[in-house]
Amino acid sequence: MTEPLYPAKPRPGDRVAVLSPAAGLPGLFPLPYELGLRRLQDDFGLEPVEYPTTRKMGATPEERAADIHAAFADPDIKAVIATIGGDDQITVLPHLDPDLLRADPKPFIGYSDNTNLLLFLRNLGIVGYHGGSVMVELGRPGAMHPLTADSLRAALFTSGAYELTPPSTSGDVNRPWEDPHTFDSEPEMQPAEGWSWHNADRVVEGISWGGNLEIISWLLMADRAVLPVDAYAGNVLFLETSEEMPRAEEVFRILRNMGERGLLRQFPALLMGRAKSWSFQNRFSTQERAQFRRQQREAVLQVLREYAPDTMVVFDVDLGHTDPQFVVPVGGRVRVDGLARRIVVTY
Repeated sequence: MTEPLYPAKPRPGDRVAVLSPAAGLPGLFPLPYELGLRRLQDDFGLEPVEYPTTRKMGATPEERAADIHAAFADPDIKAVIATIGGDDQITVLPHLDPDLLRADPKPFIGYSDNTNLLLFLRNLGIVGYHGGSVMVELGRPGAMHPLTADSLRAALFTSGAYELTPPSTSGDVNRPWEDPHTFDSEPEMQPAEGWSWHNADRVVEGISWGGNLEIISWLLMADRAVLPVDAYAGNVLFLETSEEMPRAEEVFRILRNMGERGLLRQFPALLMGRAKSWSFQNRFSTQERAQFRRQQREAVLQVLREYAPDTMVVFDVDLGHTDPQFVVPVGGRVRVDGLARRIVVTY
């Protein structure tokens, strides 16, 4: 692809759109949402602007597309931030007007189901940002994690290189959002397994492509927002899995299909996010969580041995559904230095 277009960044005092292009969960869980709005205003100095579907559950794809169009078309809106993810944003894509979005590009910040819009924008040559939702990261109980806050602040306001650094602790155990006491203290954290490197004998620098693995699998099935495989030659792939916690076998099958498509061998480097390993449906113990993450790593390596044996991989990078969370540019520059064990993104 051509040189990436980084949209102009907002400045403190600017108005930013707060949208729900996936699910209108702010309407069901106002506590984390309103906490996130307060931090966006008080800590980041931005003025959040809501739209008709921001708090509306069950909004139609057409309605959500209309809000995206309205935010991008408004010259006073300087960035667009997703409240949270969902599971049907793929149905919004056919209703988007590429010319309208390209006419006044803005930074879009979101992840999970927002992988849909991020990759749609990437195909237009517009860099987006995977991470930093209002309800989860900004609305984190107790306080924002300082590493998350620093990364999000850098992605929002600055341009240039930003180095990701392994944290000493991490967490993925949640507490119920409907309980006000949840927000009295920060989530429980545990010692973090460090990043692990595979084929780390070189330096790879390229344009990033990726997002949530489950969403990417749906996009591939629907043939939406995915270019011919050779368009990704030399790019840096990044992937992560959601709170639905796909089993290692499912991760293997999705990646195997990507390998059969000829996609995996296009990427000389892969950043694999620290796997979400706890949910209200899967209340795993510490030992079970470690086993879940280990099995996912083994599944990824098994596929790569067959389809992309030379790809350099960094496992357990703190991106996606994890705490702390680093923001990763989508369609922006990423440098993976296996020799120095460093990851540097360009915001």
